Amino acid sequence: MMKLYYGPGACSFVPHVGLEAIKAATGEDFEAQSVKLHKGEQRTPEYLAMNPLGLVPVLVDEGRALNQIVAICDYLDRGFPQAGLLPAEPWQRAQAMSHFAWMNNTVHPTFTRIYRPGNFVASEAAQAELRQAALASFREHLERIQAMTAHAAPFLLGERLSFVDAYALVFLRWGGLVGIDPDTLPAYKAFAEKLAAAPAIAAAMAREGINLDTYKKP
Repeated sequence: MMKLYYGPGACSFVPHVGLEAIKAATGEDFEAQSVKLHKGEQRTPEYLAMNPLGLVPVLVDEGRALNQIVAICDYLDRGFPQAGLLPAEPWQRAQAMSHFAWMNNTVHPTFTRIYRPGNFVASEAAQAELRQAALASFREHLERIQAMTAHAAPFLLGERLSFVDAYALVFLRWGGLVGIDPDTLPAYKAFAEKLAAAPAIAAAMAREGINLDTYKKP
């Protein structure tokens, strides 16, 4: 049985949703292990043996540990194509991976610069400047995702839920955490609310104990 190590509300939500979708489509069950990031459980010797970078997610299958969200999701899709988490047709799959890669290598690191600017610059002044610039960029990224939702049919890649949809939901939640009101992205918010009702996403959210709206009015 596969085992996913995840941090509640972290990017590991994306393969978590995938595993729920696979379970629904094929009956293949999995084990989910919460990693309490705020308590430093990702830095224990046992965890670092699986992922020396101390990050989530980690997927363990047949005693082998796989890291990096794009690699994990590609592995799950290739192993369980019945779930339809990525398109099978080569061009459509490449387009899907283009969106997925952009989310992973551009949108996600932009948020990291907002949430943990001290990882990149030392002084408080530099951190404040970096955070402000990254927040503006992150907002632009969310607006691009909102534009993508106009073509959802009903999901971003067509008729079936995908990893790209799960990542989109993660980013809207993260936006709320850094002060971006989801009401200022109405189409995106409406899309995310529909996503939250999808069985695989609802199951993963329930296990992680997270809600869609993380925004607190100042």
